[in-house]
Amino acid sequence: MSQACPLLFRQIDAMVVKVSASLVMGGVILYLITSEKGILVFLIIDFLIRLSGYKKFSPIFALSTGVQTLFKLPVRMEDAGAKRLAAFFGLFFMNAMLVMDLEGWNSAIFVVATTFIGCVFLDLFFNYCIACKIYSYGKKIYPKRFV
Repeated sequence: MSQACPLLFRQIDAMVVKVSASLVMGGVILYLITSEKGILVFLIIDFLIRLSGYKKFSPIFALSTGVQTLFKLPVRMEDAGAKRLAAFFGLFFMNAMLVMDLEGWNSAIFVVATTFIGCVFLDLFFNYCIACKIYSYGKKIYPKRFV
């Protein structure tokens, strides 16, 4: 995690977050294969549930904790700030894809979806957080807006 990442000074299990990110990425891939808008709507609702602080009602969070328990994945606690910021970016990507789908902009959907998948891939396999990088650049350009 970059020093410039937003810190909430609240810990979350990063392994559950990685499993959740994998499930969301799988949902986006499934959407690309099927073009089923309901997948995007489901992901948007799930992001909203988790971001509003009711993660225990989130199907993806419940499945992620179940996967962690089933496969006995290790608990790895991290600050929630960067992961929360990444979730906001994820929500933005899902909304953008849904709007583009409704407008019929198929090429743009593919660009946005592959960008999202690339960001998740970097975080999952290389612990490289694009949201942190964007935050640090934003803080340099607009120091008073990025607290």
